[in-house]
Amino acid sequence: MRNAKIEVRPIAGTIGAEIHGVDISKTLDDATVGDIRKVLLDHCVIFFRDQSIDIPQHKAFARRFGEIFIHPNYKGTGPDPEIVGIRREPGDTKIVGEEWHADTTMSALPPMGAILYALEVPPYGGDTLFANQYQAYEALSDGMKKLISGLKAYHSDRKVAGPQANMNAHRSTKVREDADWKETVSLHPVVVTHPETGRKLLYVNHSYTTHFEGMTEAESKPLLNFLLEHGHRPEFTCRFRWEKGSIAFWDNRVCKHLAIHDAGPWRREMRRIQIAGVRPV
Repeated sequence: MRNAKIEVRPIAGTIGAEIHGVDISKTLDDATVGDIRKVLLDHCVIFFRDQSIDIPQHKAFARRFGEIFIHPNYKGTGPDPEIVGIRREPGDTKIVGEEWHADTTMSALPPMGAILYALEVPPYGGDTLFANQYQAYEALSDGMKKLISGLKAYHSDRKVAGPQANMNAHRSTKVREDADWKETVSLHPVVVTHPETGRKLLYVNHSYTTHFEGMTEAESKPLLNFLLEHGHRPEFTCRFRWEKGSIAFWDNRVCKHLAIHDAGPWRREMRRIQIAGVRPV
């Protein structure tokens, strides 16, 4: 289906746009998918309102942008390995994604994006923030850009999965903590070139980046902490308020995001599919 009424409404100065006039439950033609991809590349994260999609429709939409990525730390925690259910119940003391992060960057081939669909949301609270890492890189001084241009950093999932992380005792969304779980570590450049836009961006995040190649964690900490905090300066961000039927589709190669843990007495349930990506270079 070609939808000629696609409308793009930016929601912040440097990142984020709502797309209106597209029904994700329908089979979209190549031109419409191309339009959506262009808006994603231009705005880094895109949002749809008032959608009604089941799991097969969610998967079909994701596959228009690439193969579905199987998350190693959620594999086996639900009936369908292509789906990650993200649930927050009243009383949970932790939630998924409450640090600034890009998804699953401990992987050698991190996902290019994620499509998150709201099944049940609180009347207020539970918003998500997104931060543009093109802007984070471009705002650095020439001296800092030169300093980090050849650096690589290690990314590990030891903070977010496995028995040592002890996440399952504090939240309703469960992650692998079995004895067969093994830490995954990958080395990625600190400055990455986006494979589609060719633009440079800052590629470190709180949940996964541990230290720089050739340095200890203690030696890395001052510079790494500066880059981590710099990456979500307010002028690089947008904030999305969820409604039932909302969809967020972010370019994981250039966005960091954070789930705000402020839903109080309310339940929140989301369904996520990730899209496979390539090695950051």
